[in-house]
Amino acid sequence: MKKQKLGLIYGVSAYVLWGLFPLYWPLLKPATSLEIVSHRAVWTLVFCIIVLAITHALKSALATFKQPKVAIKLFLASILVSINWLIYIWATNNGHVVEASLGYYINPLIIIGFGVFLLKEKMRQLQWMAVSIATIGVLILTIDYGRLPWVALGLALSWGSYGLVKKHLGLGALEGLAIETMIAFIPYCGYLLFIGSKDQGQFGHGFGLTALLISAGAVTAIPLLLFNGATTRLPYSTIGLLQYITPTLTFIIGVWVNHEVMPTARWIGFLTIWVALITLAIDLVRSSRAVDNSVA
Repeated sequence: MKKQKLGLIYGVSAYVLWGLFPLYWPLLKPATSLEIVSHRAVWTLVFCIIVLAITHALKSALATFKQPKVAIKLFLASILVSINWLIYIWATNNGHVVEASLGYYINPLIIIGFGVFLLKEKMRQLQWMAVSIATIGVLILTIDYGRLPWVALGLALSWGSYGLVKKHLGLGALEGLAIETMIAFIPYCGYLLFIGSKDQGQFGHGFGLTALLISAGAVTAIPLLLFNGATTRLPYSTIGLLQYITPTLTFIIGVWVNHEVMPTARWIGFLTIWVALITLAIDLVRSSRAVDNSVA
């Protein structure tokens, strides 16, 4: 199988699995969002350690703790990804799936903003246009909700900040995830032991639910491994376009599976965001062709 075709299969599979997450997390009820996140972190660590041990990469991953600056960044990344997971799982289990999809729709625009204001990157004309259109869309949604779409903004800002921190680390996806969950292991494991001692946890209360809680580790890590395989085989522009699969599936689940309310104003807000993303996609394709031509 050609390298690019295999990369496309990996990429589509990763984003489809991420997009289907809103169907998985509600299966873990009546576990609370914090309990689910705690199990997700603990069992993800177990899964990562097993894979790293099999691939003989565990020793090199642990060696990152010997570098204080790297360890500090990983600690920050661990906090940010925990915030993201907590907001996302709470949103999917409490009727805010559509707003969660909005968070990942506007995430590329947040990343552009970080690039301009924090990394001093220059924006192209179409990027400015996309950000301006998206801002209008967010304003429309804010008026419709009667509040800032805090779930969407929380997801976009936490994930964008997480990506910004990881950008400077240069670690493999699995190695980084293993260290991040290892840093958070003590508080998460301590919390699970605490609620277990008070018989308030759901672990062990039924084989099916217990199996699903343990499976949260593999569910978290497998799409990341697929994504990692895609990034080494596909152009960046292709990855950039594939990322819209996830929020689109999430949006479909929110509207047509969970039947969340979508007033006319909310549709207008989302349509505005989609116009911004189409503009951004056009810019991504154009800039990619320009790079290819200059290399040629």
